[in-house]
Amino acid sequence: MLFRPYDYQRTAMQWILDKPRCGLFLDMGLGKTVSTLTALQQLIDDCEVSRILVVAPKKVAETTWTTEAEKWDHLQGLRAVKVLGSEKKRCEALAAKADVYVTGRDNFVWLVGKYGGRLPFDVLVIDELTSFKNPKSERFKAMRIAAASVKRVIGLTGTPAPNGLIDLWAQMYCIDQGERLGKSVTRYRETYFEQHRWNNIVVRCEVKKGCERIIRDKIADICLSMQAKDYLQLPDMIVHKVRIDLSARMAEAYRRFERDKVLEFKDAHQGEAANVLANSAAALMNKLSQFANGAIYDDEGNVHEIHNEKLDRLAEIVEAANGAGVLVFYQYRHDTARIVKRLKGLKVRVYEGAGDLKDWNDGNIDVLLAHPASTAFGLNMQQGGHYIVWYGTGWNLELYQQANARLHRQGQKHPVTVYQLLCGGTVDERASNALDGKKGVQQSLLDSLNYLLRKYEQ
Repeated sequence: MLFRPYDYQRTAMQWILDKPRCGLFLDMGLGKTVSTLTALQQLIDDCEVSRILVVAPKKVAETTWTTEAEKWDHLQGLRAVKVLGSEKKRCEALAAKADVYVTGRDNFVWLVGKYGGRLPFDVLVIDELTSFKNPKSERFKAMRIAAASVKRVIGLTGTPAPNGLIDLWAQMYCIDQGERLGKSVTRYRETYFEQHRWNNIVVRCEVKKGCERIIRDKIADICLSMQAKDYLQLPDMIVHKVRIDLSARMAEAYRRFERDKVLEFKDAHQGEAANVLANSAAALMNKLSQFANGAIYDDEGNVHEIHNEKLDRLAEIVEAANGAGVLVFYQYRHDTARIVKRLKGLKVRVYEGAGDLKDWNDGNIDVLLAHPASTAFGLNMQQGGHYIVWYGTGWNLELYQQANARLHRQGQKHPVTVYQLLCGGTVDERASNALDGKKGVQQSLLDSLNYLLRKYEQ
């Protein structure tokens, strides 16, 4: 695919080229990854760097960086490898000849230990810089040691201070080793914040009058901040199909499950009329969709959990939203129970009525779980957020479009970003493609059924 950068992306790329240690505070949807990779390619072409390490959330490390490198024509020569999996696999990846080495943030402490604190890379990219905001965490302590050994550091995030400017110190230290906000978090707090204590324990920090401007001015020379609402004119709604690859074992389990269910269906429903067949096909697709979502109901209504792949990806999207409200459309009741459990610690609510709608629009809910059938029509939800996640899309184009319109409507002050979570090689992809084709529900179900019947012809 040909990359035609927008002006704001050109600005971001030039920022990276001009600033050896910098932060890009760019909203989701502004193309941080492709902008960063393009700048890195330029640095490689200019023989300024040769080995790059990207540290990212696990799911992002597994897919986003290598997928983006493969997607764009101008990056086809960029060799990217994933430093993931067992220790043996990670070591093998590090030994491979490549330009970009992508690892999960949970592997970072191990990586720093492996190299004795001195990383053999020219560039360190920290994707989701807020992951290192806690100065007491082991990953920050490792970063504090290792970042000094790297010539260039690039910190990427959407909102660097979702919980206030107190979070900035550790993140900036990762970039500039304390040059701008000081070498000590204690001194940073004492200088810029009023600390409220209870039993000699700091329970709240509030920035002193006039100090917010001072802090922002101190980091302005290396930190570029962009908000999507200021740069994205069209499209007003950005849809991302987030492919989630199941493990080899789980992918094989899905294939067996799909084959068994299709053959059972064939034996039970031969000769049915088209309208009856569509209803039966819906039941089959529901079973396959449940597996893709990570849990299935048995004949007695009991829930059996299978995998957590979608839960993990959802958690990372919510984290990257940095405090902005996220509207999650679910398919099955067991989705909600598992999501609430996975996002423990956040303000998660299952939509049930007007009280939930008010709290959402007032900004009192981090994650609102809603079934599209109950919220697709007539509700004004645009004040509560601008991120939508489809945990499973379903087949109904009208519901899909109307549900998205809960946020993508007059009065919305931000571009709306929609994420479809799609397990690769499953019925998820066919459902999403059916929505793209804008066919009716019945025709979409029958088309998918015919595809599966042909697939497992005996």
